[in-house]
Amino acid sequence: MNILFFSTQPYDITYFNQANTDNTHHFRFLEYPLNEDNTALIKDETAVCIFVNDKADAAVIRLLKEKGIRLIALRCAGFNNVDLKAAAEAGMKVVRVPAYSPHAVAEHAVTLLLALNRKIYKSYNRVRDNNFTLSGLEGFDVYGKTVGVIGTGNIGAVFCRIMLGFGCKVLAHDVYNNQELMEAGVTYVAPETIMAQSDIISLHCPLTQDTKHLINAHTIHQMKRGVTLINTSRGGLIDTKAVVEALKNGHIGALGIDVYEQEEQLFFQNFSGTIIQDDVLSRLTTFPNVLVTAHQGFFTREALTQIAETTLTNIAAFEKNEPLKNEITQG
Repeated sequence: MNILFFSTQPYDITYFNQANTDNTHHFRFLEYPLNEDNTALIKDETAVCIFVNDKADAAVIRLLKEKGIRLIALRCAGFNNVDLKAAAEAGMKVVRVPAYSPHAVAEHAVTLLLALNRKIYKSYNRVRDNNFTLSGLEGFDVYGKTVGVIGTGNIGAVFCRIMLGFGCKVLAHDVYNNQELMEAGVTYVAPETIMAQSDIISLHCPLTQDTKHLINAHTIHQMKRGVTLINTSRGGLIDTKAVVEALKNGHIGALGIDVYEQEEQLFFQNFSGTIIQDDVLSRLTTFPNVLVTAHQGFFTREALTQIAETTLTNIAAFEKNEPLKNEITQG
């Protein structure tokens, strides 16, 4: 099958070519994102392969159909950037990679937590300047703290287990309770309880109409003062302006994010030497208790290998008219 890749990075080319060992598929890689203008770049492809910041809304899907595209293959787990209703009406299938080394993202969430708490980024820069003082680098023992986890799918479940291993009390909320996690010591509670009791809150849920701005001025007010907030899921879960205000008044003690609500025009690109026009992100990066990484939680060898292999398995199943294990349907 001929497949056109949008938003391609060098590692995409490497790992997808490695996974296409028998040259069953023919790839064309573009660094440009999928949008209304760039559908004109489609030639004789049957499928497009897209990533988190590509746009597949109703207008784009209409143009994809006109170009003969019959399959949208997401090389990620999230699918909030695809209009599933429009895809269904166009007779277009949508598949994704629901689980690609959930350990990669969960471990990155823990990394953000520990780096923030122990001020690793500050101490690193101090030592490089031959400054070996410790003042201002105080952290807290993660052991014994209450950790709230919103979303206990594949990634959230791994994060819960890691936190249990740290000796934390883990509270969780999800549409479905995971019996194995409950047996391991996780307690499922209402979101309001997580907000009120947690010293640390980590988000691991998809972005939907129900979860958009899950963290807002109201829910922040319910949180403990000085709470540490971690988000490695989707930027839209957080009302960033409300979080900025909470950082300014000290209600949020630390923020670690690998995703950002307006990341589409920024992440995966090099803007060094230029002035970022996003005032909210620019403000965030001025806080000494904020750590931002550019959507790199998935970025391990194991995850990249699984993303490529699962994506090509999805495409092969479509080509052979086999059941699509990882198809996404509306509702």
